[in-house]
Amino acid sequence: MPDLSDPSVRGLAFVLAGLVLLVGAFGASWALAPDTDAVSDRISASDTLLVGVQGPGPNGNVTALDGRGDVRWSLGDIISYQSVEKLDNGSVLASFAAGGYRNCGPYDPPCKRTGVRIVDPGPEPRVVWQWSYPVRTREDSEVHDAEMLPSGNVLVADMEFESIFVLNPKTGERVWTWNASQHYDGPADPTTTDWLHLNDVDRIGDGRYLVSIRNMNQLLVVERGRGVVEVVNRDGDADVLNKQHNPHWLGDGALVVADSENHRVVELHRNDTTGEWEVAWSVAKVGGISLDWPRDADRLPNGNTLITDSRNNRVVEVRENGSLAASYSVPSLPYEADRLPHGESAAKSVSPYGVGHTADTGLLDRRIPVLSTLLAGARHVVALPYWVSEGHLLAVGVALALWIRGGHLLVRGRRSGE
Repeated sequence: MPDLSDPSVRGLAFVLAGLVLLVGAFGASWALAPDTDAVSDRISASDTLLVGVQGPGPNGNVTALDGRGDVRWSLGDIISYQSVEKLDNGSVLASFAAGGYRNCGPYDPPCKRTGVRIVDPGPEPRVVWQWSYPVRTREDSEVHDAEMLPSGNVLVADMEFESIFVLNPKTGERVWTWNASQHYDGPADPTTTDWLHLNDVDRIGDGRYLVSIRNMNQLLVVERGRGVVEVVNRDGDADVLNKQHNPHWLGDGALVVADSENHRVVELHRNDTTGEWEVAWSVAKVGGISLDWPRDADRLPNGNTLITDSRNNRVVEVRENGSLAASYSVPSLPYEADRLPHGESAAKSVSPYGVGHTADTGLLDRRIPVLSTLLAGARHVVALPYWVSEGHLLAVGVALALWIRGGHLLVRGRRSGE
């Protein structure tokens, strides 16, 4: 029988308890974690999934997977890629941020630049065209979205200056610009602060654009010559949208969007009576895993929804009833994904009759505010398995406390034995 009055024995017990706690917490989670690679037989291997990966670190890449999840090609090793769009000639239009530039305009070199690239995927993927500009800092300054217009010009969401503009790729000149300061009161120099975080723009008609204003929890419809003609979530209600990304316009009065900080994807409908936008369909848990900071949601022609589940390092396709159709493991912090050849093409609402499928998370899926913030920050620095949770951080903290206490007791025991 161990002598529990001996500080060395108690100290060893504390150290072992901490070790058992960590091994049990991480080992059980790893063993019981749902598989993030699961594909329905209805999805053909000839299909393509195009993914823009943001990082962390200098690990941004554009990756193309086949329908079963195997990599077809990949180009990366820069700070980040965000939006991706397959062009008619088979190349890919992507927004990006990269460092190490000497041409820095008003900033000291080396600096970071952000902008738009065209990537030719084969036989060896390479950048064949690029337009960029220097930024004060990479954080909150990246071009998060770009889209090829029917005219051959490029529509760009500019987060540095909080604007949207149309770029002539042949001349590198802007042919039209709308500044968010035309609608919102803001700082004299928006490059000095993360003011609005304008992170997405989509053409939804001739001279008509859907714009995501993340920090206001709002989506705007902007028309050339008229400015803002409609505001989705006018009051900025965080229960409707909370720092959203990448909306997909489904037609007048309906859209689907990644409601990122609410950790869900929602379909919103305009109420014909009140004019307010309301949640008509939502999903927060897919394949037994709660969504964690989803940042893209595309409605596919078959009614399924393709979701980029960023902090879970996966892209999932979910059916109208919330069940899983496909799940793909992808590099850490994916930003946007397109199921080709569909992309963000015209698609249908899955809930035309009002409130549709609404999937909530369970009690064990609730987030712990302080620990959630720490874990989210860690995922931006190092790639962590999706199943690492706030509970694991708590287990690490308790284990450290046990080890510190055990260490003190071991030292006391050694001194008393001398």
